[in-house]
Amino acid sequence: MKILVTGASGLIGSNLVNRLQQEGHNVRVTFRNHISDFGEDVEYFKGDLLDSKFCTEITKDIDVVFHCAANTSGAHIMSSSPLVHVTPNVIMNAQLLEESYKSGVNKFIFMSSSVVYPYTAEKPNKEDEFVFGEIYEKYFAVGWMKRYTEKLCEMYSNFLNPSMQCIVVRPANIYGPNDKYDSRSHVLPATIMKVVHRNKPIEVWGDGKDVRDFIYVDDFTRACVMIMDKVDKYDIFNVGCGKGKSVDDILHKCMDIEDYHPEIIYNSDKPSMIPIRLLDVSKIKEKIGFETEIDLEEGLKRTIKWYKENYSE
Repeated sequence: MKILVTGASGLIGSNLVNRLQQEGHNVRVTFRNHISDFGEDVEYFKGDLLDSKFCTEITKDIDVVFHCAANTSGAHIMSSSPLVHVTPNVIMNAQLLEESYKSGVNKFIFMSSSVVYPYTAEKPNKEDEFVFGEIYEKYFAVGWMKRYTEKLCEMYSNFLNPSMQCIVVRPANIYGPNDKYDSRSHVLPATIMKVVHRNKPIEVWGDGKDVRDFIYVDDFTRACVMIMDKVDKYDIFNVGCGKGKSVDDILHKCMDIEDYHPEIIYNSDKPSMIPIRLLDVSKIKEKIGFETEIDLEEGLKRTIKWYKENYSE
């Protein structure tokens, strides 16, 4: 098949391209600034997904679209300037869906987010639950942006004739090679940087008790390909490991791997997000037989090794 991967320079996109290549697919990628070298067999398209002409160009003769591109922001931006995040994503997602439909794309796979769910504390969220409550306040803007795009996917699948089959993927917290390791980093890559570079003391934003479901990127991309191969109508899938780990859990595992145990200080003045976010992953297990293979410790070891080889001085 001929497959388009948007956002191929990011964590999901770059690792997904590698997996699709390994499985023998013809891959086309989009990027805005810098891109990994995937070899001569990949088609490279540099441009802006806010440009409808660019969207028309990249979707020509494509069978499947993996829409991984997104404008991302941290806690501070989402709480102070949400439209900086939301507006370009809404335009980009709508345009790419429309141009994919016009180009005759068979299947469109949208990378959504767990932020679409209402806050349910320790109860894992099932795929059909987002209609039953409001989004957690700090995720309100981005959560509704993702919900809107999911509904567009449903429209193109179920209410147009001919239809374009769309599938929504709601990932847990993905980590692994090719993540962002800079001032914008999310909690896990930020933790790895602090430990590998021997920060002393190590500062943790909040109290360290925030809980997330973490999935290693190789497991995640394997799930994406299984969804592509096995799902032929509109559907929604949580993709995670189904287990929660706290920020403190992540920090102490990284310190154990690196054999580095400095003082830890907790800074409650820094912005934090939802206290607990867990996903119910029973649907993807039952429908397509997916289960994770790489546990947290092994995933962290691989990620730290990659970081040292690519970033650490």
